[in-house]
Amino acid sequence: MASLLEKIGTLISANLHYMVDEALKSNSIAVFDQYIRQVDNNLDELEDAAATVGGEARMLRRKYDEFAAKTAELDRNIDIFLSEGREELAAAAQTKFNSTKRLADSYKDQADRQQSEYQKLLDARLKLEAKLTTVKQEREELQALLTLAKSKEVSVKAIKSLDDLVGSGDADVARRRFYPPAWTRRRPKATWLPPASIGRWTTCWSARRSIASWKNANAGWA
Repeated sequence: MASLLEKIGTLISANLHYMVDEALKSNSIAVFDQYIRQVDNNLDELEDAAATVGGEARMLRRKYDEFAAKTAELDRNIDIFLSEGREELAAAAQTKFNSTKRLADSYKDQADRQQSEYQKLLDARLKLEAKLTTVKQEREELQALLTLAKSKEVSVKAIKSLDDLVGSGDADVARRRFYPPAWTRRRPKATWLPPASIGRWTTCWSARRSIASWKNANAGWA
């Protein structure tokens, strides 16, 4: 019984802030789920123990009441025997009274101890149930917080992906705007002319330039 109450005491005194810190570090509420499972298991064990101890306390209390009634009856008989002068019967009744009284006192002590243990178990159950309620509420709040944080993380990643995509498109547009197509940047291929052709081409080009200069100079005579 003492070991059970010690375990219950440990669960009741569990540091809630520590569980919150661990959950935030691991980004998981597993530490809360583990605690809740432990509490549920110990509550079941506590219920069984309380039922057993409570039953024993009630049985011992009935035994005490039974022997206390016998003690009271023997005490009355002793008084009657003494009043009638039957001292031998009074002495025998006194002996039986003494043994019955010891049994009654023993049952009373046992009943009181069991009742005290039973009350400790009931108090521990109430405290543990209250702690469990608090932990479950904290778990729900923390779960909502972690879910929100995860949603924000997903949103940030999605926005970053869109920004990267838009940025990539802008870069493509910029390249198309400021850089002409590749075919316009190609250098014209050099045309090969034989030496004789080069001479004739140069002469024709010079003659054309001379004729054009003459026309410009005599434009007013026409």
